[in-house]
Amino acid sequence: MDQQMREDLLKLFQTKLNRAMVYYLETCTRCGVCTTACHVYQSMPQARYIAAYRAEIVRRIYKKHFKGQGKLWPSYGEAKELTEAALQELYDAAYSCTGCRRCMVYCPFGIDTQMLMSIAKLLLVGAHAEPEILTLLADTSIEKGRSLEFFKEGFLQGVKNLEQKVVEKWKLEAEGKTVIPVDVEGAELLYVALAGAHSIIPAAAVFNAAGENWTLSFFEAVNFGAFVGDPTRTKLILDRIVNEALRLKVKEVCICECGTAYRVMKQLSGTQPFKVSSVTEVHARYLREGRIRVSKKAFEGQVVTYHDPCQIARNGGVLEEPRFILQHLTDDFREMAPDPRYNYCCGGGGGLVALGEDTLDFRMKSAKVKAEQVQKTGATVLATACENCHTQLSDLNRHYGLGLNVQFLTSMVADALVVS
Repeated sequence: MDQQMREDLLKLFQTKLNRAMVYYLETCTRCGVCTTACHVYQSMPQARYIAAYRAEIVRRIYKKHFKGQGKLWPSYGEAKELTEAALQELYDAAYSCTGCRRCMVYCPFGIDTQMLMSIAKLLLVGAHAEPEILTLLADTSIEKGRSLEFFKEGFLQGVKNLEQKVVEKWKLEAEGKTVIPVDVEGAELLYVALAGAHSIIPAAAVFNAAGENWTLSFFEAVNFGAFVGDPTRTKLILDRIVNEALRLKVKEVCICECGTAYRVMKQLSGTQPFKVSSVTEVHARYLREGRIRVSKKAFEGQVVTYHDPCQIARNGGVLEEPRFILQHLTDDFREMAPDPRYNYCCGGGGGLVALGEDTLDFRMKSAKVKAEQVQKTGATVLATACENCHTQLSDLNRHYGLGLNVQFLTSMVADALVVS
């Protein structure tokens, strides 16, 4: 690594050094409490998968380049130069961590490993050493935001092709009604889906059954900028949705079953004239208000458990709503953990699922403890409310032969709808 590259990367590092980050970098006492918190370490007990070890890789570079002691006496505190070898260590740490923050809830100091890994990912982006596919996907999302007119006609036709399937789930006559409204100014709710019918059809059925004044976003919810750890790309992708919501003057932006998309919109969009909700929160509200009715017949005789997506639950605070919904769908719901805040990660977050086959072997081995946790419930139906989680749990189901029916919570609600 030449000196100019090192200086540029250290400038990127410095942009991350806010008060909270410095606290995380300065505080660790290596007490070891986080050791067994990580699902990766529990499944593959190697030192490099301990949260404190991952953090220490970043911390040693910090000590070398930002602390006087590290510059003058690098051997004390094991300060380490930022080199090509260090970049490889940062890559291995960042892309073996799903950012689930389970270690954080165990840490007596609340050290946020996900935030420390955001430094690692930013340095990788600056060195052009990040997973190329994540950057390409992020750039595609950004380009769609810039060239909406080019995509609009095809999108509208695709939505039109889904209408009949929505009506079948809706169980109401659609005559004279717009089944999947798009670009409706003044709508109460803007629904931001993922690319694919599975994210649109069930949600549309529930919105229509509830009599919601809603409209579908032109953009997909997922934020690949956040996966790759690039703040600039993250904001550009986020702003497409924020600007659409402002243009349409909606009162609420509802994010589909995508954990990272929900967390980014909820926590990074700033103060806006609209509220941000997950689709799970919205469906729970409909049930409380009597706007929709569901029947338990659809899952009669089934044992149901629920996987809490880390970004929605532990990192986003949506804990009670899915359980409230499931009370209306089944008489046999079983928790995986006594407290959902301590539930294990599925093993697919942090961009690992998006990397597909490249990470499959690691994802299966590193989430063995998750497969065991699910199996202990005796469930036949495994519900979740996140696309990444659904993909990862489906892979685990096949890999470990769990024999489960892995379901999106939204799909379960739509399948259980009854006419009021």
